Amino acid sequence: MGGRLARVFRTFNVESRARREISKEKPTPAPRHPSSRLGELAGHSEIQEEIFRKDDRLLTLLKGVYVESRDPPVRVKDGGGEHLPCKQEEKRLTKLGHLGDLDVKKVPKGKISTVEALTLLNNHKLHPQIWTAEKIAVEYSLELKEVNSLLEFFIPFAVQEFPKETKKAIKPT
Repeated sequence: MGGRLARVFRTFNVESRARREISKEKPTPAPRHPSSRLGELAGHSEIQEEIFRKDDRLLTLLKGVYVESRDPPVRVKDGGGEHLPCKQEEKRLTKLGHLGDLDVKKVPKGKISTVEALTLLNNHKLHPQIWTAEKIAVEYSLELKEVNSLLEFFIPFAVQEFPKETKKAIKPT
């Protein structure tokens, strides 16, 4: 109920109130701060003369000043290379998957793509004697410790199909 009442008062006589506001003269501006009144200084000629007058004594003192500055030699820190970006990371070509153009073509050394990770996990699962951790580390340019962790903690999915029972689920009574 309160919303309807508020709307009635809000929309009451909107047109005449808008015309009244539009027809008003420009609102009076806020008073200016005394320091921003430059027009008043124009009336005081002695202040203007003081501003634009050159002091010869100060000018001669200023001309006598000679500044010579030299930058200290720049010191290059040894070991500052940690913060500099590598110009070019070593990359290796990937063993391409079946996606063609969507596959990742180059991977930095020490890393593998998702397709490669799934492939090497599956190869190790199917043939653990052939695909040992050492062979995988050499094949994919990985560290042996990382390969051992990968083989220990990541296990590929195994699809198992259970035989269907020939019995009916609901027995008639």
